[in-house]
Amino acid sequence: MGSLGPSMGMGMTKVIPTANKLQQKQLEQRGSSCFQMPLHYPRYTRADYETMPEWKLNCLLQEYGLPATGGVDDKRKFAMGTFLWS
Repeated sequence: MGSLGPSMGMGMTKVIPTANKLQQKQLEQRGSSCFQMPLHYPRYTRADYETMPEWKLNCLLQEYGLPATGGVDDKRKFAMGTFLWS
């Protein structure tokens, strides 16, 4: 029984760095590990959203972890509904 404690402890220390390296490699491939709230709330006007190109809408929605699905009009409506107060 006494020999099980140290061998299990040593086994655990070997597994943890391997898991951390694997997680780090996966994070590098995906870009990030979890949602991070951007520091600033977007300050675009309704006119800005109405003329915003699709690639910029995609970037904005992705930055806030929101879905960028549908056509450009759907994305505009979603962004305006999400970020505009009135």
